[in-house]
Amino acid sequence: MNPLEIAGQPGVVEQQVRRHRGDAVQTLTDQVGQEWPVALVFNGISHAVMMCTPRDLEAFAVGFAISEGIVGRNADIRDIEVEFREDGGLPYAEVRLSVVEQAFVALKEKRRALAGRTGCGVCGIESIDLLDLEPERVPATGFLERLAPGALARAARELPEHQALTQLTGGLHAAAWCTADGGIVRAFEDVGRHNALDKLIGQLVLERADPQQGFVFLSSRASYELVRKAARVGIPLVATISAPSSLAIEIARRAGLKLVSFCRESGYVDYGTV
Repeated sequence: MNPLEIAGQPGVVEQQVRRHRGDAVQTLTDQVGQEWPVALVFNGISHAVMMCTPRDLEAFAVGFAISEGIVGRNADIRDIEVEFREDGGLPYAEVRLSVVEQAFVALKEKRRALAGRTGCGVCGIESIDLLDLEPERVPATGFLERLAPGALARAARELPEHQALTQLTGGLHAAAWCTADGGIVRAFEDVGRHNALDKLIGQLVLERADPQQGFVFLSSRASYELVRKAARVGIPLVATISAPSSLAIEIARRAGLKLVSFCRESGYVDYGTV
């Protein structure tokens, strides 16, 4: 079984709806973003079930494994298999990763139950002690000094061009990888903002791209887990369209990562030290 494809776009399904405008009622076909359970299985043991859009799942699994600290590098992942299934008429996917024994032993030692939802950050965590709120320091590579003055405005202007699923459905998040001049190189969409970022991180890892030589632009708010994931792989700048949370600002400060939000063509808000 493969994900349904509507208008050439996996991750979107057709839905008959009634549109009400004033006294007029119109029956038409709408496009809706798919949300599937995706099980991430490491060396035969299920670790997490995330609710996400069923496309780019190999990149998603790699990004999740890296950004959650399950593995330290792509070489720690020996093999990936993606399988689409159905249970009682409900579709789901299973991604099976084979990781090196050292990573698997460490995973078993800190294993936690994690049932992901579209807005999930730490759903299912067993205790506050398991929260990982001390981020790695992002190395100073000089990228921020090379950032063009109009880079954020350009990224904000061009992001809609890279949101094909959002244009169809109006309901997905995007994570884009941008160069120092604001040009968008890669963009991934998902019903979950953290899933979109994991897909982006995973693709960077698979391409052996340097995560320290670009920035992330997100069509969402800045929550702590997004900043934490970016810090883990050394991304120097996270830019978001909507507001940051207080913990996102604190994690960015501790990591030495630049966080900017409310990004528009006309300006943005810098949450660095004033």
